[in-house]
Amino acid sequence: MIENKPISSDPILDGIDSPADIQDLSVDDLKILASEVRDLIIKTVAKRGGHLASSLGVVELTLAVLKVFSPPKDRIVFDVGHQAYAYKILTGRRDAFETLRTKGGLSGFPKRDESEYDFFDVGHAGNAISVAAGLAQARCFSGSDHKVIAVVGDGSLTCGVSYEGLNQAGAAEKDLIIILNDNEMSISPNVGAMAAYLNRIMTGQIVTRFRAEVKNILKNVMGESIYSLAKQFEDALKGFITPGKLFEDLGFKYVGPIDGHQLKHLIDTLRNVKRFREPVLIHTITCKGKGYCQAEENPSRFHGVGPFDISTGRVEEQQGPPSYTTVFGKTLVKLAAKDPKIVAITAAMEYGTGLAEFARLFPKRFFDVGIAEQHGVVFAAGLAKEGYRPVVAIYSTFLQRGYDHLIHDVCMQKFPVVFAMDRAGLVGEDGPTHHGIFDIAFARNIPNITIMAPADEDQLADMLATALTIDGPVAMRYPRSCGLGVTLKKEPEILQVGKGQMLVEGRDFLIIAIGSMVAPAMEASRLLALDGIAAGVLDARFVKPLDKELLLQESSSTGGVLVVEEGILAGGFGSAVLELFSEEGLENVRTSRMGIPDTFAEHGTREELLRDFGLTPDNIAERVRSMLSDRSGARLKRFSSIRH
Repeated sequence: MIENKPISSDPILDGIDSPADIQDLSVDDLKILASEVRDLIIKTVAKRGGHLASSLGVVELTLAVLKVFSPPKDRIVFDVGHQAYAYKILTGRRDAFETLRTKGGLSGFPKRDESEYDFFDVGHAGNAISVAAGLAQARCFSGSDHKVIAVVGDGSLTCGVSYEGLNQAGAAEKDLIIILNDNEMSISPNVGAMAAYLNRIMTGQIVTRFRAEVKNILKNVMGESIYSLAKQFEDALKGFITPGKLFEDLGFKYVGPIDGHQLKHLIDTLRNVKRFREPVLIHTITCKGKGYCQAEENPSRFHGVGPFDISTGRVEEQQGPPSYTTVFGKTLVKLAAKDPKIVAITAAMEYGTGLAEFARLFPKRFFDVGIAEQHGVVFAAGLAKEGYRPVVAIYSTFLQRGYDHLIHDVCMQKFPVVFAMDRAGLVGEDGPTHHGIFDIAFARNIPNITIMAPADEDQLADMLATALTIDGPVAMRYPRSCGLGVTLKKEPEILQVGKGQMLVEGRDFLIIAIGSMVAPAMEASRLLALDGIAAGVLDARFVKPLDKELLLQESSSTGGVLVVEEGILAGGFGSAVLELFSEEGLENVRTSRMGIPDTFAEHGTREELLRDFGLTPDNIAERVRSMLSDRSGARLKRFSSIRH
């Protein structure tokens, strides 16, 4: 039974410092608490930005889970982690929640080093079921009695790895609870209420025992055929009105669908299911954006949102020139209007990758494959095999998920697939799971691929047009930020593949930059000129193939070289330049690199992170001064030793 603690006249949330404080609250108190949690989430995200709609939709479900289970003893894993805001607030981080997604503050995703209640780091979709299966198996080894719960968003069920996890977990028959948070299925209130009622009844102790007894009676008294017929009828009914048959065939006891906002129904169901010792999947129906009308009406817009006005829902307009993403989308539309063979593919990121206009104008040539990057890459390879020109618009961090297929299905077979890698480099507040800092290092070692990075938005348009003329795989990386405000040419220019360009001549030093680091290198050159130092700037444009002739010519005529990139240093663009120098015997030129060191970058604004990693014009200029100073000192020392 639900306790009937009187409703407090003070804010209930102020007294919630851990999940233990939720245990004695009544359902009425929990309803008030849900409203207070939503209010805090809305106010914070309106100020900081973040994942709003999904977090609002899962508040009651989070409260019910914390009412019935006892983390950190019980293991709770979220998939994907942006639905965990309420969980953070209710597990001791209420007062720190205003620091959400700020440098040094709370992460926007579950993070183990942030709290003992965050049991697994989560940022990409699809891992929770496999993680939970591993946790359940480990519990069997240790002989513990805790519960393992995976709260899985329905979007994660577009991931192939989720079904791999279901396949193994169901067959293993371990005590495991998966809660499917479904906020997309359309289900009427009556059906939802009836389903909630039936499942509360059907998971109760009396009815569970009664079902087992009826099963024996049907088999022993009326025969196996009658029992089989009754079971077939039950399975057919489940298959007709719910996806339950699928999950039961995979080895899970299916419970649902139930209303994910009815606290008493949720609590009753979770308490009943807690007694089970087999894999269970609870199917809950929730409303994305629940409690904030603008988010309910437009959940896609408020999925990942910047700061906004609460009263109107109006998102603060981005100041400055159009973003690289916007320029990419508009250029692709222009090119596709002339070439019917161009198709666009994305993985649940139609708006995030700038493809909304393409989807509207060319609906038959636009494909959103869901959170299934592996499939999207292979799907593109199939299209390319038949003569089409697929452009896979994908965040750099998510292309990691399709790495095997990038190698095996695209590059090995030299298919002309274009990978438009948005969010390359330091993306900011989403943190280590979303920074696109590894793409150069993981892609440049693959044979047959061309890799390029634009220095500005006009060059991005040129590179996209160029990529679509190359008879082989192409990867083009560009940042999340606004462009530099340069004027775009009326028609993109086709670039000569593998050719860089000198932007500034300099007799004293050479800065070789790629992509987003070209503009800071140019500013650093200007700062150095004020000191009387003539530092040249070379825009490499291509990571692969390198412009060997230009790089060797310009590097050999100067006393020092600095290579700057917004990516991981290990195996990155700077490594490619050093490899070239070594292969060509250019060992007398002192060379240094600037980029991301051997670490995972934390969250913060892009500007803060660039400062932290020393990737600002001032930092670049100071590195050049230091290298020149060291060189001068070394020369003086050698001269002094010769005289003596």
